[in-house]
Amino acid sequence: MFKNISNILLGLVLLHISITTLSNALVAIPIELLGYKITWAAFVFPLVVVATDLTVRLLGKSIAQKTIIYTYPLAIISSILIVYLEGNPQSVAFRIGFASATAYALGILIDIYAFQSIRDRYSAWWIAPALSTVISNIIDTYVFFFTAFSGSEDIYMASNWFEIAGNQTVLKIVIGLLFFLPAYGLLLNFLLKKIKKQK
Repeated sequence: MFKNISNILLGLVLLHISITTLSNALVAIPIELLGYKITWAAFVFPLVVVATDLTVRLLGKSIAQKTIIYTYPLAIISSILIVYLEGNPQSVAFRIGFASATAYALGILIDIYAFQSIRDRYSAWWIAPALSTVISNIIDTYVFFFTAFSGSEDIYMASNWFEIAGNQTVLKIVIGLLFFLPAYGLLLNFLLKKIKKQK
């Protein structure tokens, strides 16, 4: 189906690292939206779930798992660097970088299994990405905020991480379902047509 899997895998790893790094740069910027405390990362990170679900659907679980395995150590390094370059102390950069990469890996690995399991049971194209988005975003967000900010030196984030995680989870799910689920459908349709032409 795809001629050069190694190039595709490299592209997926770079995409995952870029989204994770950008999310880390934005997670340190809290905002209030309609009175709810969130961070800008809520608008970016759902992209990685779309990419993962498309990978599982078109290339299989094995390629998606390899993407996570290769991305995880690089995501730790890039996350630490971006947080440190933003002017944060080394200890904060290490904590946020490790928390981000770990939450990413755990959330996306669960997304892979949830997506495939749901897809095996239901044939409608939208059910698996919709449900796996909900599951992975809950796990990723709470793991990240707990690991990064529970008892941290950042008094605001240490005091508000649970509320921010809850708000961010809801927002990421809403954004995922309203914007990224249709994007998944459009990309899936486009890629399937492209694959048909290649055959």
